[in-house]
Amino acid sequence: MSSLRPLLLALALAAVPCAQGACPASADLKHSDGTRTCAKLYDKSDPYYENCCRGAELSLEPGADLPYLPSNWANTASSLVVAPRCELVVWSRQGKAGKTHKFSAGTYPRLEEYRRGILGNWSNAISALHCRCS
Repeated sequence: MSSLRPLLLALALAAVPCAQGACPASADLKHSDGTRTCAKLYDKSDPYYENCCRGAELSLEPGADLPYLPSNWANTASSLVVAPRCELVVWSRQGKAGKTHKFSAGTYPRLEEYRRGILGNWSNAISALHCRCS
């Protein structure tokens, strides 16, 4: 059994997905002209991290305040990335009502992993947001 331990450890490490997956690093959230992006939302996530942050993309400028998301984005985001020194505050209902959550700088490939109340999660649950940077 002792000779199998290194093999089992190697297989276990190979099976653990990268926490970031296909999502961009938060430090890479910039436009081609070098201006800053506060956050990006994506409409696709997957049990496999390498398939997250795909599909349609909503780019948010610093100071973006959307109490009503565009109809094609309400309750659609399932992955997001927040730029360094920025914070994204989200609400579960339009008009900045309902449950709220603050996402600090970083990569969030699967919003299913972030609790919204007792039984819910934040995947396909964002209806309003405010993005600010210092």
